[in-house]
Amino acid sequence: MDSLVYQGNVLFILLGAIMVLAMHAGFAFLEVGTVREKNQVNALAKIMADFSISTIAYFFIGYSLAYGLDFYAVASSLSEKSAYDLVKFFFLLTFAAAIPAIISGGIAERAKFNPQLIASFLLVGFVYPFFEGATWNGNYGFQAFLENNFGAAFNDFAGSVVVHAMGGWIALAAVIILGARHGRYTKDGKLIAIPPSNIPFLALGSWILTVGWFGFNVMSAQTLEGVSGLVAVNSLMAMVGGTLAALVVGKNDPGFLYNGPLAGLVAVCAGSNLFHPLGALVVGLVAGALFVWTFSLAQIKWKIDDVLGVWPLHGLCGAWGGIAAGIFGLEYFGGMGGVTFMSQLVGTLAGIAVAFIGGYIVYSLVHKLMDIRLSREDEFAGADLSIHKINSMTRD
Repeated sequence: MDSLVYQGNVLFILLGAIMVLAMHAGFAFLEVGTVREKNQVNALAKIMADFSISTIAYFFIGYSLAYGLDFYAVASSLSEKSAYDLVKFFFLLTFAAAIPAIISGGIAERAKFNPQLIASFLLVGFVYPFFEGATWNGNYGFQAFLENNFGAAFNDFAGSVVVHAMGGWIALAAVIILGARHGRYTKDGKLIAIPPSNIPFLALGSWILTVGWFGFNVMSAQTLEGVSGLVAVNSLMAMVGGTLAALVVGKNDPGFLYNGPLAGLVAVCAGSNLFHPLGALVVGLVAGALFVWTFSLAQIKWKIDDVLGVWPLHGLCGAWGGIAAGIFGLEYFGGMGGVTFMSQLVGTLAGIAVAFIGGYIVYSLVHKLMDIRLSREDEFAGADLSIHKINSMTRD
């Protein structure tokens, strides 16, 4: 029976890794459907290449930095290693690789290819695992500090802050450094609308992400024994809440509608193991409305040309999710308890600080050494032709 349970756990976390791996196709098609046709090949190429470079960075540096484990032993020794430990690396890698996938949507249509890959390597190798290890492995005494001072550790069950807020706030730093796309704003600062190029592809990306997210959240338990139906139902309720809020606040705009479920799912990750389903619904409703409101505010008033709105979607909704776990996770609001508002607030702010400062340093360095921004001529021609020498649609 022990052997059967062990092998079941191996298969369980392997299936989780495969589901989260599939989410990267969702990131790709969400970006493809949003960017202009002349940048669609580049969007697909970035997600595939970023995942590969993230694997190298996490295998050789990031996983060891976060968990103190490495794979430098000979193959015979590795084969004797726990199968579960090896598959767990794969599962956590898919989370780490989500960081550059998130950033990709923010800096779309004007970033050079190779400098972006170098930035992805540095982020997944050093910046992301620093906070991942502090939160999920207790490194640097971070969780002990919170527990001693505020009565509980920082609860981020499936990565509202560790993954999503990190990716979103790094993306904000990158967008600020790159600046807006040429032609996005008039000389007097008025926004020039650039509608999504392909709503069906955008919708496909959203659906792939939504389905994969149940592996992202539920299988963050990492063992069959730890599986919670509450996590699944809370994810569902937050997804629905985000969708309905984005539909109403976004006034039936399909771009907002198909990002609504993602906003809800981003926010519910942190406290999906704690919320009552009604609390999860409220968290999703707030996240959907927050995304629509801040996306418009960032683009129009603050002149932040974040193409897919990854800072509002992942950065702000992720931060909301981290803080919300300290509200709706409390027993007073029907939650499981075991959390405090201050621990969630401080943990969330720490994640934001690490992400923005780390992201700003990495992108400033890469931009200074290699000039990460496409030239005006290459941007006008589109990244597909200027980088990959091919269009997304070949015609006779």
